[in-house]
Amino acid sequence: MPPETFLFAAPATMTAAIVAAIFGLLIGSFLNVVVYRLPIMRQREFDNYIAHEAGKELPHQDRFNLMVPRSRCPHCGHQIGALENIPVISWLVLRGKCSQCKAPISPRYPVVEAVTGLLSAAVVWHFGSGWVGLAALAFTYLLVAMTLIDYDHKELPDELTFPLLWLGLLVNLDGAIVPLRDAVIGAMAGYLVLWSVYWLFKLVTGKEGMGYGDFKLLAALGAWLGWAMLPTIVILSSVVGAVVGIGLIVFRGRARDNPIPFGPYLAAAGMIALFYGIPLTRHAQGWLQA
Repeated sequence: MPPETFLFAAPATMTAAIVAAIFGLLIGSFLNVVVYRLPIMRQREFDNYIAHEAGKELPHQDRFNLMVPRSRCPHCGHQIGALENIPVISWLVLRGKCSQCKAPISPRYPVVEAVTGLLSAAVVWHFGSGWVGLAALAFTYLLVAMTLIDYDHKELPDELTFPLLWLGLLVNLDGAIVPLRDAVIGAMAGYLVLWSVYWLFKLVTGKEGMGYGDFKLLAALGAWLGWAMLPTIVILSSVVGAVVGIGLIVFRGRARDNPIPFGPYLAAAGMIALFYGIPLTRHAQGWLQA
C-alpha cells in the first residue's frame, strides 16, 4: 500500500496545542525519571537473577521502581520537593543547583522537558487531539525515552521497544495510520532488514555493528508507519547518523572506532517520517523515476 494511505485527524486548535505542551512538560519530567531509573532497575533485576541462580542472598531487596524511592539529590541526599520539581521553572529558579548542597543539576533535565513539551504541541497541532493524535503522543514519548537510554547505555530496553511495537499494531488495527496488513508486514520487514545487515556485517568483519534492540525499534516503526515507509526511515537514520558521527569526530575528537548507538538516529528518523514521511517518499520516488 503506498504511503499516501496515511489517515490523519484534522489539525487541532492553538488551545489544544498549548495544553499538549504543558502536558508534555510534565511527561518530560517523568521521562527523565524513566531514563535514569529503568537501566538501574534492569541491572538490579539481572543481579538478583544471577544471585538467585547461584543460591546466594539477593543483593537488591529494597524497592526501587519508577515511583519509589522519592527523587533525591545524588550528592547530598536531599529529597526533591514538589516545588523543586516543576518542569523547567524549578531548574531556572534554582539556577541549576541543588537547594541544599548547591551541587550542579544537569541542564539536560530541563532540556528534555522543554523538547518533550514542544514535540507534544507539534504532534497535537499536526494530528489533532483525537485518537490518532493521542497515539502519536505515546509514539513520541517512547522514542524520546529510548533515544536517551540508548545514548547513555547503548541499549534499547524491551520494556520500551515491545510496547511501541504492540501499540503500533493496535493503532493500525482499524487502519488509523496505515492498513493493518501494511503494519504487520512493516513490523516483520523492519526487524529482518537490520537483522540481515547485522549478520552480513558480522560475517564480513567478525564484529557486531548494532544491537538487537535496533532490530526491534525498526520493527516497531514499521508497525506504526507501514512497510512502504521503511526505506525512507533507513535512509534518514543513516544520513542523520553520518552527519552527527562526522561532527563528533571533527569537532569533539571522538575516535572513529568508538561505537555510536544507532537507536537515536532511528528514533529521529521515525519522528521525521511521522510528520514528513509522505512528501519525502514522494520526492524520492520522483527522483528514481526521473
